[in-house]
Amino acid sequence: MATTTKRTRFSRRLPDHVTDELVSVLMEDKIFPFNDLFERTFEKLKIRNAVSGGEEMLRLRAYEKLQNLVTRGLVEKIGKEYKGNKRVREAHSDFAVVEE
Repeated sequence: MATTTKRTRFSRRLPDHVTDELVSVLMEDKIFPFNDLFERTFEKLKIRNAVSGGEEMLRLRAYEKLQNLVTRGLVEKIGKEYKGNKRVREAHSDFAVVEE
C-alpha cells in the first residue's frame, strides 16, 4: 500500500520578466503578430540582461505566457495577432505590488 505524504508548498513569487515585458509592449495601442511581439520583448529582455535558456526556449515561454494572458481575458487574440486590453497592466508585477 502506497502512502502519500502531505506536502506544504512554498513558492517565492519573483517578478516574471517575460510577462512584464510582454505587458509593456502590449500596453501600446497596437495589434502585434506574435513574431513582432516576441522580437520587441526579446530586445527589451536583452537590455535588462534577463535572457537565459536561449532564444527558442524563450520564444516558447513567451508564447505560453501570452496564451495565459489571452485565457485570463487581458489580451485579445485576433486571428494570429494580439492586442492588449485596458486591463492588461494587471498582469505586470508592479501592479501586484501596488495592490498589496
